[in-house]
Amino acid sequence: MAKHTPGQRISELRGTYSISREVLAERSGISKELIAKIEDEGHIPDLAPLIKISRALGVRLGTLLDDHEQLGPVITRAGQEAATERFKTGLPDDAGAKTDHKGLSFNALAADKNGRHMEPFIVDIEPNAVQEKSAHEGEEFIYVLSGNLKLEYGTTTEMLKAGDSVYYDSIVPHRVVSADAQPVKILAVIYTPM
Repeated sequence: MAKHTPGQRISELRGTYSISREVLAERSGISKELIAKIEDEGHIPDLAPLIKISRALGVRLGTLLDDHEQLGPVITRAGQEAATERFKTGLPDDAGAKTDHKGLSFNALAADKNGRHMEPFIVDIEPNAVQEKSAHEGEEFIYVLSGNLKLEYGTTTEMLKAGDSVYYDSIVPHRVVSADAQPVKILAVIYTPM
């Protein structure tokens, strides 16, 4: 089965619902230009725009990320999470690069679970990730698997090491980056109410 990018899913849903980019921009609060970059170039600066777009389309975030859905339990075996990379966030290395991001790689752990309310990921954070703060509805839980993580949450900064965890409201502007310019691996569970 061919993989679909979130941008392709958005375009397909817009076509199905006969919604123009202009209308989607108005409903989601995301600029028409950013929607075009997501659909046409596969650009994803962070999760916040996808969450806002999924809300505006009346679908779960997972609908933009899934290829097909399964009714029973979804098992991802050890070492298989890399094969489930859904997208990469972050800012481009330079203004001309379209796909060479220094950011976070999101590897879905329940990509095909039907009707889920949580989005669990193994996230690989590159040592020099360039990530903007984001804010969106919902809650997030992070467990640091390896490395040293810096969480910027509102006006505070927290340092976490392997074995530490944090649970927070996603509506507060936040971002996670490497605390020491070394790779970081985390388990992240994102909950966005429908």
